[in-house]
Amino acid sequence: MLVGVVTSNKMKDTVAVAVNRYVKHPKYKKYILRTKKYLAHDEGNTKEIGERVTIKSSRPLSKRKHFIVVN
Repeated sequence: MLVGVVTSNKMKDTVAVAVNRYVKHPKYKKYILRTKKYLAHDEGNTKEIGERVTIKSSRPLSKRKHFIVVN
């Protein structure tokens, strides 16, 4: 389960979700914010840009889409 923000909903039944995580730098021991975008299945395009959503892993739905929107 990952929590992120919807960045795009222009595709049919698909949203792009940006997930942030903090990673500790190996040398400087400072925490750095890393962002990764995932494509997630959203049946009926119910989510809007800027909404906070939870996504979970599922079977491959297309070449790049391996997540579904939970809420």
